[in-house]
Amino acid sequence: MSTIDEPNEDDLSVSAPKTWATGAPAVGHALRYALGQTSPRRTALTLLGINQAKGFDCPGCAWPEPAPGQRHRNEYCENGAKHISDEATSRRVTADFFREHSVSELGRRSDYWLNQQGRLTEPMVKRPDSDHYEPIGWDEALGLLADELRALDHPDEALFYTSGRLANEPAFLLQLFARALGTNNLPDCSNMCHESSGSALNETLGIGKGSVGLEDIYDADLVFVVGQNPGTNHPRMLSALEETKRRGGQVVAVNPLPEAGLLRFKHPQKARGILGRGTAIADQFLQIRPGGDLALFQALNRLLLEAEDAAPGTVLDQQFIDTYTTGFDDFAAHARTIGWAEIEDATGLTRAEIEQVHRRVLASGSVIVCWAMGLTQHKHGVPTIREVVNFLLLRGNIGRKGAGVCPVRGHSNVQGDRTMGIWERMPQSFLDALGEEFSFTPPAAHGLDSVDAIRAMRDGRAKVFLGVAGNFVRATPDSDVTEQAMRACRLTAHISTKLNRSHTVCGRTALILPTLGRSDRDVQAGGEQFMSVEDSMSEVHATRGRLAPASAHLLSEVSIISRLARLTLGEKPDIPWERFEADYDTIRDRIARVIPGFEDYNARVRRPGGFRLPNPVNRREFRTPSGKAVFTRNDFTTLRAPEGHLILQTLRSHDQWNTIPYAMDDRYRGITGARRVVLVNSADIAGLGLADRDMVDLVSVWEDGRERRAPGFRVVAYPTPVGSAAAYYPETNVLVPLDSVADISNTPTSKAVVVRLEPARDRSAAAAYG
Repeated sequence: MSTIDEPNEDDLSVSAPKTWATGAPAVGHALRYALGQTSPRRTALTLLGINQAKGFDCPGCAWPEPAPGQRHRNEYCENGAKHISDEATSRRVTADFFREHSVSELGRRSDYWLNQQGRLTEPMVKRPDSDHYEPIGWDEALGLLADELRALDHPDEALFYTSGRLANEPAFLLQLFARALGTNNLPDCSNMCHESSGSALNETLGIGKGSVGLEDIYDADLVFVVGQNPGTNHPRMLSALEETKRRGGQVVAVNPLPEAGLLRFKHPQKARGILGRGTAIADQFLQIRPGGDLALFQALNRLLLEAEDAAPGTVLDQQFIDTYTTGFDDFAAHARTIGWAEIEDATGLTRAEIEQVHRRVLASGSVIVCWAMGLTQHKHGVPTIREVVNFLLLRGNIGRKGAGVCPVRGHSNVQGDRTMGIWERMPQSFLDALGEEFSFTPPAAHGLDSVDAIRAMRDGRAKVFLGVAGNFVRATPDSDVTEQAMRACRLTAHISTKLNRSHTVCGRTALILPTLGRSDRDVQAGGEQFMSVEDSMSEVHATRGRLAPASAHLLSEVSIISRLARLTLGEKPDIPWERFEADYDTIRDRIARVIPGFEDYNARVRRPGGFRLPNPVNRREFRTPSGKAVFTRNDFTTLRAPEGHLILQTLRSHDQWNTIPYAMDDRYRGITGARRVVLVNSADIAGLGLADRDMVDLVSVWEDGRERRAPGFRVVAYPTPVGSAAAYYPETNVLVPLDSVADISNTPTSKAVVVRLEPARDRSAAAAYG
C-alpha cells in the first residue's frame, strides 16, 4: 500500500492572516517540499536549471524572466520550486499500483493523494467493463485511439483539449493534427480563465495579448493590480513591483481579500528581504466587493472626464483620442450618467477612497493595469476589461513606455498555445496560411470551447476526448455534469505526467499516455531536443530538460502526437510527422512560415533569452475593423445575494498549483491542515446565526432551479467584504452551473457564486468530492 496518507480535514488550524509574504520561510518551505520528493542531488540539478537561459522554463506561471544577464542564480519562487520538485519527484506509479487500486477506489481519493503518488511510467488502458487500468504497449494504445478517431461519423465528434503546460512545438502539431482530421474542436484552459481578456482586448485593441514588458512594469508611475494574488499565483511579480517602488512608482491593489504579498514583500534573494522589513508594495488597497471592478473603473473614468471639464486640455490626451481612437463621444456621454450611489453600492468603496485613487492617476504620467481571474470570471468580465481599456485610452496610456494592458496568465505557456493555433476560433488568415503550408483545406467552422465541449459530450455529440497536459475534470465547472459527460464518451485519453482526478473519470475505454516533463531530457532520432514557450509578455524562449526521464517507457508529447497523427491520417495530407518527431527544428521551420513574428525562428530562439513577438499596439497600430482603438459603452448590474445568502468567489490556496494542492495549507491566509473551509466575514457569520468553525454545506441555486451542494465545509471568520465569502477550487467547482458563463467569452462565473450556508447534512459526503 502507498505510504502517502490521506489528509484529515479535522486537522484544521487557523491563525491571523499574514501581513507580508516570502522571505526566509518561503525558502525553507520550498526546500522541505523538494527534499520530501527526491534526493538532494536531483533537487540541486532541478532548482539550478529553472528559468535559466540554458535551462528549462518553470511549468508554473507565465510571469517573464529578466534578461539573461540580469537573472539571479535562483530565478524562481517558492511555488515554482514546489512545482518543479513535484515533477522531478522520485516516486513512481507503475502497473503494480493500478493492479492494487481500482478506478472506483482512485475516484474516492483526494486530489492531493492522487498527485503525491508520483510520475506515471507506462501506457495504461481501462477496457470496457473493467474497473482497473492495465498495461498496454505504445503501438496498441495509439492504434486503439486512432481506430476510434477514424470510426467517428464526423471529425467534430472528437475533442482535443490542452492546458498551458504544453510547449509551442507540440501545441502546433496538435492543432495541425486536429485540423487535418477535419475539426476545430480545440478547447483549452484559457477558456476557463483569460478568455474574457482575449475577447475584450481583441475588440478594443485588435489583439488579445498584453502590451507591456518587464521594463514597462519597472518604469510605470502607477501600477494597478486588480483581481489577482501575486504572492501565491505568480510570486516573481512581487520582485517586479518592488522594482517599480524602488524607481518611484506607486501600486494600487484592488481585491476582495487583503493579500499578504501586496501588503509587504520580503525578497528572498536580497539581504533586506531576509533580515529587514522588506518593501511595502500597495500604496493603497481597495477592498472591493466581488464583481464591483467595472463600477470602479467607470467611476475613475467619470472623474477624469470631470477633471478635464474643469481644466480643459490638461487631463485627457486629446491628441491621442482624436488620432488613434473611435467611439469616444458615446462612451463619455454614458460615463457621465453613472451615479455615485450605484458606484458605492456596487463596489463597497467610499467616494473618498475612489477620489484618492483618482488623485494618484492625475499625478502619474504612465499607468499600467494588471489583472487576472478576479476580473475575467464574472458574467460581465468582458465589459469590465473593456472599461479598463477605456481608462487607459483616456490619457494615452497605450503604446508607450511604462503604460498599457497586462493580463497576467497563470499557466506557463497558455499564451504560447493560443499563438500556435490552440483555439476553436482561429482567424481565417491563420487557417489559410496553415492550409497553404501543408496543402490541405482546414475546416472554417468554429469549433467547441471547454464549456461547449462538456455540453457536446453530455448530449452525445462528442464521443472521443483527448486531453493533453491537463486535468479537465477538475478545471471545469459543474463537476457532476462534467463527470457524467466524460463517462458518456466512447474513449477518453490523457497525455499526462502525473495521476489526477481526470484519469478516474473514464469513458467506455480509457487511456493514460505518460509523457516527459518539462525538466526531463528529450532525446530523439535527430539527437537531444529542446522546445520553446511564450510568457505573458510575448517573450519566446527555449526550454531544455536536464533530468533523466522518469521511465524508459515515456514518450515526448511531440512523439505521441506525431505517431497518433500518422496512424490516424495515413499519408494524407502530406505532413512529415516522422521528421517532426525526429528533429524539432523541422517543426519550428514550419511555424516560421505559418505564424507572423516567428521568422528565422530556429536562430532567434537559440539566442540567450530568445526574442519578443511584435505587438502592433506598441506601434499604436490597432487591427480592429476601424483601424483604431475602440472606446466602448459598458453597463453593469450590481451583483446581489438574496436574504440569507452570500456571494462566493473560488480561489487557490498558497500550497496549490491550478487544480492540484501540494499541501493542505494556505500559509498566508493563516489556514493550515484543511481545504474544506469557507472564509466569511464575522458580521455575516453572526447574521446567519452561525459560529466560527461550524460545519456547513455550501448550496448554490441558479436560474435552472437546480441546487448544487458542496458538503462538509468549516466556517472560518476572515476579513472578506460583508456579504461575500471565499473557498478553494476545485472543491467548489461543483457549485458553478455549466450555463453560468460570462457574456461573449463563455468563461465560467467562478468568482460570483450565490450560495447559502446550511448545517452539514452528512459530514462523510465531503469525501465524494475529493
